[in-house]
Amino acid sequence: MTEHSVSFDIASEPVRVLTGALVIEAARLAGVDIQQPCGGQGRCGRCAVQVTEGSVRRRSTLRLSPEDIAAGYALACQSVVEGDVSIAVPPQEKIERRLTTERTAVEVTIPPGYSPAAQPMRRVALTLVPPDRQDQTDDWGRIQTALRQQTGIDAFQISLTLLRRIGAVLRADDWAVTALLEADTWDRPNGPARVVDLWPGHIPDDAPLWGIAVDIGTTTVTLWLVDLMTGAVRAQVAEYNGQIARGEDVISRIIYAGKDSGGLELRDLVLKTINTLIATACKRVQVDPANVIKAAVAGNSTMIHLLLGIPAESIRLAPFVTAVNHIPALQAGVIGLDIHPEATVDCLPGVASYVGADISAGVLSSGLDDAGPVTLFMDVGTNGETVMGNREWLVTCACSAGPAFEGAGVLHGMRATEGAIEEVWINGGTFEPTFRIIGGGKARGVCGSGLIALLAELFLTGVIDRSGNINLKLPTARVRRGEHGPEYVLVWGSETQDGHDIVITRVDIDNLLRAKAAIYAGFTVLAEKVGAPLETAEEVLIGGSFGKYINVEKAVEIGLLPDMPWDRFRFLGNTSVRGAYLALLDRTARARITDIAARMTYIELSADNTFYDAFTSALFLPHTDLARFPTVQAAVASNANASHKSGKGT
Repeated sequence: MTEHSVSFDIASEPVRVLTGALVIEAARLAGVDIQQPCGGQGRCGRCAVQVTEGSVRRRSTLRLSPEDIAAGYALACQSVVEGDVSIAVPPQEKIERRLTTERTAVEVTIPPGYSPAAQPMRRVALTLVPPDRQDQTDDWGRIQTALRQQTGIDAFQISLTLLRRIGAVLRADDWAVTALLEADTWDRPNGPARVVDLWPGHIPDDAPLWGIAVDIGTTTVTLWLVDLMTGAVRAQVAEYNGQIARGEDVISRIIYAGKDSGGLELRDLVLKTINTLIATACKRVQVDPANVIKAAVAGNSTMIHLLLGIPAESIRLAPFVTAVNHIPALQAGVIGLDIHPEATVDCLPGVASYVGADISAGVLSSGLDDAGPVTLFMDVGTNGETVMGNREWLVTCACSAGPAFEGAGVLHGMRATEGAIEEVWINGGTFEPTFRIIGGGKARGVCGSGLIALLAELFLTGVIDRSGNINLKLPTARVRRGEHGPEYVLVWGSETQDGHDIVITRVDIDNLLRAKAAIYAGFTVLAEKVGAPLETAEEVLIGGSFGKYINVEKAVEIGLLPDMPWDRFRFLGNTSVRGAYLALLDRTARARITDIAARMTYIELSADNTFYDAFTSALFLPHTDLARFPTVQAAVASNANASHKSGKGT
């Protein structure tokens, strides 16, 4: 087969590929990173490159205009190399990275009465009798004898790596050593307990033992660095999941993982994200990452599979099953985490293909499994998972909401960091906006809570109709036809950090409507299937990275949340990482998560047309059935009357 030369304008050297290779494959060989938010399916159009010399065969021209094609643009994931070519790569979208602000740090309450005895890791100080000609017990046998005397446990395990060091450690401080042991139950004499590490000398009893709690979100990875001796969270860090560049949702990533080396690439991307967070957190408190001896990891089923390099294809194919829901304890060195190589990594248990460990951990964190009245728990994020029940029963479902409310999939969307618009008000007479910006100063974009408020205000003031269409006939320059179709200008370029207008487009609105419709349809269908109408829920618990900042009134007005008394809503923030934190600290809490996962009954929403019908009905503002939203119906009528009296027309 013939080889061809492919040159990229941002690469130092051309690469050679065989006939039939994709442009994206050539880019990877050249070390050129081209984002593929749809996972290389050719749907998003954001991997477009310009062929400046030669030509390629385009298998798809989706999202490319005739003018684009005439100018040489092609989708890197859908274009085949059949000759020598030169390619110009447009500047790639920059994913906002500044997540480590005061908004990502939350106040963490240490569980009442916490004691380090609650978790499986313990240090045991040993003073051994040196061997002599009369006592030639081997080093490992000598340690086991001392450990039996100190702990009452009979059996012990140790790795080959640690065995190779054992002789040097014992002799480094005159046979005084400290052993780090892990035992599921310390009062079980048969054990076994695992020797995680051995250190020369005696370490003070109150010296820190370090662990990490990790939530691998589809959009964001969050990590807490924890002192296991006190239970205190010493550092909190967060970062966009590096896998976003290869797919913004779980389905796109599963598809990408199925390609040659795609799974390995996704695994490396999330490991790089986590390891960067580990280094950042440890640096803040002057801790060597090698001293972190335990990790509790939560995440949806796909994220856990991709982290461990387990094929996830079965998750997206009927009958939608995972390879594994309950993963045995693993060691950090095997996974690739940059902490102590013998550290225990506990991937928390999930329930089903689309209800993973993040929800098991979230239910624990929220206390739903111990609630008396019927309670609704929602995790508002890229995947909309819902659990309904109480201490007697738990039923759950999931739907793909997309990343719109987490700042992705929206032209000027961003995370809730400095420069993000978090609240919006629009004057119904002039259509002029006012807004609140995190940190003050000039705006950089709009975060999830700001998008919810903006959508509600546009609807109530008549800038958009119930279908999301923008009224271009309004007497204001704020509505116009832009590069991406009809749009509303929220901030003029003279008032932004980068000098460009911040707008919301019709495409953005469609993405937001689909996201809110999926979430609303999910919990309404769940309630119907279990025969417990939404109004029977005495409390609605909302988790998710931005849930804490949602304006309930605005969320109800767009149909994201049910029209219920506001005092029933409670926003909990990131329940997944807090659940992982509790499991990290306490064996009892960890066992409770296993029980939660076992108790939850999973309902597959794709089993019939019920969800699709509910989703379609919820694609309007706030819903096709206004009777479900009486307070919104009243607000719309009030605004219409005010508009009529003022003589304002559209």
